[in-house]
Amino acid sequence: MTPEGEALLLAGGRALQLDLTPHLRTFAQLQAALLAGNAGMNLTSLTGERDIILKHFIDSLSCNRGGWLQGGMRVVDLGTGAGFPTFPLAITLPDLQFLAVDATRKKTDFVTRTAAALKLGNVTALASRAEMLGQQPQHRERYERVVLRAVAALPVLAELGLPLLEIGGLLIAQKGQLGEEELASGTRAAALLGAELFHVEHFELPLLGAPRSLVLMRKVGPTPAQYPRRAGVPGRQPLC
Repeated sequence: MTPEGEALLLAGGRALQLDLTPHLRTFAQLQAALLAGNAGMNLTSLTGERDIILKHFIDSLSCNRGGWLQGGMRVVDLGTGAGFPTFPLAITLPDLQFLAVDATRKKTDFVTRTAAALKLGNVTALASRAEMLGQQPQHRERYERVVLRAVAALPVLAELGLPLLEIGGLLIAQKGQLGEEELASGTRAAALLGAELFHVEHFELPLLGAPRSLVLMRKVGPTPAQYPRRAGVPGRQPLC
């Protein structure tokens, strides 16, 4: 990471009220691993230093605006890709235990190798579809938090994520622009799945000004056994 990159990372952290100085070396190693891995496989379309720092590192850290992620929790990152938001959050919140899930094995293999290289013992990767994971007893209703950075509509994210949460757990969905219609359909889907949509925060990504929304759903009761539906159905036929 260049000196300019370090300054950018620190500035982005300050905007989120984080001091990233102790983590500069680890973030530099993560950037190097991402670029090296991307040379052999399509991990990310973002390869410039500024884009990696702001759109991967800082964007991932913004998932904890409000401090909803706390030490000792088991967190599932659905659709982690090359390990985001898992890696930035795991670096800065070492007491959390992350399960980084993606349907593409080459990406979860990268996450596993990189976690070992960075000595992040709080990161485990799993190649699986969320629809399958949510019906497996060892994962269903076993986690305190589910985090998603995704372009899917809220009803889809709710069906994929809520079955994994224990009662009292939180789904944290990071979205871009969020309209009232999608928010209403997400509220209805949450209710069907044993949850309530209770908090929405709109903000701009530091130093870029890109619009973001954090949507939080709290699990208040068991998710009906038929959810999540079989692979592909939630996306093709969203609830509500």
